[in-house]
Amino acid sequence: MEQFVIKQPSKLSRLFRSLVSIAFLLLATTPQLLAQEKSDLESIQKQIEDKKKQIAKQLNEAKKLQENLKKIELNVAQTAKSLNHTDNQIANNQKQQAKLLKQQEDYQDALNQQKSELAKQIRSAYMTGNYDFAKMLLNQEDAANFERSITYYQYLNKARKEQIDGFNALVKELELVREKLIEGQSELQRLKSQQVSEQSVLKKQLASRQVTMTKLQASIESDEAKIAQLQINEKNLTEALARAQQRVTQQNVSLNGLSKQKGSLLIPAKGTLRKMFGRFRQGQIKWKGIVIYGNSGDDVIAIHDGKVLYADWLRGFGLVTVLDHGDGFMSLYGHNQALLKQVGDSVIAGESVALLGQSGGQSRPNLYFEIRHKGKPVNPVSWLKL
Repeated sequence: MEQFVIKQPSKLSRLFRSLVSIAFLLLATTPQLLAQEKSDLESIQKQIEDKKKQIAKQLNEAKKLQENLKKIELNVAQTAKSLNHTDNQIANNQKQQAKLLKQQEDYQDALNQQKSELAKQIRSAYMTGNYDFAKMLLNQEDAANFERSITYYQYLNKARKEQIDGFNALVKELELVREKLIEGQSELQRLKSQQVSEQSVLKKQLASRQVTMTKLQASIESDEAKIAQLQINEKNLTEALARAQQRVTQQNVSLNGLSKQKGSLLIPAKGTLRKMFGRFRQGQIKWKGIVIYGNSGDDVIAIHDGKVLYADWLRGFGLVTVLDHGDGFMSLYGHNQALLKQVGDSVIAGESVALLGQSGGQSRPNLYFEIRHKGKPVNPVSWLKL
């Protein structure tokens, strides 16, 4: 009887069948995986597009608010500049008043002295007034004495006339000084009234600015939008400086630069200095300058002799003044309350170029300060005399 022997499948055969099974399984599930991956990719792309739209919407809203902020801060600058001028006029008026009061006192002392001298003259004339001129004239024997007496009287009358003329002149000068004092006091009252009015206007403008500031801060919510906003601001600054640099080339300004002044330049404002240069600001964006916290209305001064290249409102930086110092050096003063110089003005070291403020959307008064050499920011701390 014939027997059949059933052979066990080899390991190679089993492996082959396993691979075939896996292949059939993969072929069966690949369309599902591909569909899932496609769906996930589309979802991610949609999220990215939605994020872009959200950022664009925030930036667009911020741009509108920035334009409104610009108008308000320019009005604030005009009022603050006018108020600063009024303050200076009041200070000068008060100095002039003090000078006039001292002058009045000196004139009064001189008048008292003149009165004393004139009184002596009158007493002397009275004591010699018992001479009888007719008798002296008829007395031919005493002709010499008569001549001396006439000469004495002429001298006395001349001296007395000079004293009286001097006295009258002093009286007139004193009256003029008194009139000037009265006019000065009237002008001082007018200036003080104007000062109060300007302060009231400024207060209202600052309140309006704060409302816009609150809306602006709320419009920029995400970190991405904040980074994009800073990038836009830096781009605007770079373009403004490039235009300013072109004007330097065209004007052929002759200045000596700052190379020899390193470590001895004037500090541009009083206050608390924050050494922020080179630190990360938002994301990968770094600080290009330093910040000095101070009081609104304080003087912002030129660190060295220079010429005004830029003086205007700039998004993110507020009211900005840029000075050219020659040899590729520039200094930048931002966040000002008001600008005191115009493009083309020459300034000397220590001269006021602006008033410290918080323009450009700042929450507290400060000066943003940069030094650039051939367009590249350098650390101001190394250049200032701290």
